Amino acid sequence: MLDRRLFLASAASMAVAPLAQAQTWPAKPIRIIVPFPAGQATDILARLMADQLTKALGQQVIAENRPGAGGQIGADVAAKAAPDGYTLLMVTISTHGIGPALYPKLPYDPQKDFAPIANIGLTPQVVMASLKSGIASVPQLIAKAKTSELFYGSSGNGSASHLAVEMLKNAAGIKLTHVPFKGNAEAQLALQGGDIQILSDAVPGAVGPVRADKVKAIGIADERRSPFLPDVPTIAEQGLYGVVAVGWIGLSAPARTPEPILDRISAEVMRILKDPDVLEKLKGLSFVPAKESRQEFEAYIAIENTKWRKIVQDAGVKIE
Repeated sequence: MLDRRLFLASAASMAVAPLAQAQTWPAKPIRIIVPFPAGQATDILARLMADQLTKALGQQVIAENRPGAGGQIGADVAAKAAPDGYTLLMVTISTHGIGPALYPKLPYDPQKDFAPIANIGLTPQVVMASLKSGIASVPQLIAKAKTSELFYGSSGNGSASHLAVEMLKNAAGIKLTHVPFKGNAEAQLALQGGDIQILSDAVPGAVGPVRADKVKAIGIADERRSPFLPDVPTIAEQGLYGVVAVGWIGLSAPARTPEPILDRISAEVMRILKDPDVLEKLKGLSFVPAKESRQEFEAYIAIENTKWRKIVQDAGVKIE
């Protein structure tokens, strides 16, 4: 009888512990691990969230850069951190969407090792054509690809800019030759010079050249038009369906972080994403606020995993 009482008391104590922890949280500074270098979009959004969460939670929230291996290093650090609400991670299409499809031996599981909190910002890919190519629409691209060899650039093998065009190729049933560059800036110069005919880039990288009439935007890889390029039709509007390549940046915590803590942070992020000043800053970055709840974000990540795995397999992309 005594053993049974001790067991029940121990079980009750274990059940109450997370709740008690959540009730006293936060009692010390919180870090948001950024798995990419300072100055990039993920870092900028992390620091924006850190400033706002500091005000909301009454404890200092600090963005900590842990770049390397395409985001793997920082994500692994977060995955192995104590699930106590004091370590968070900025997750992206690279770390939790495309990465798992490209790297089957990741040091972390993007779904099992993390508890999604909220999606923050969205930015679709924009398919652009060189002005020298004479291509002004997706139908024109498809027609020309059937009679001529066309080259498309990307920021690197396995990048979102690469896989977005692979998705378009598969949907249209055409052939395009891939030319990987060391980054989108280099690829953009090649497009403007006519060395390549097609390039896909996220809205923040496409807006400047498109507005300056240095390249021609021929389609948005999303279900709706971008508010930053409202005159550019979606690829679906032009009769080619299923080409949806949208970059995203959100916030997660290590798996087994107490539910009340996750709910609290999620609620604060949802509130932050309604703040006019925050929305203006997102607009300046050419990001559309996602405003997805914990459950919606978790489901979204699972869908992204499945989608990109198929695209990578169909394209035969391999990273050495």
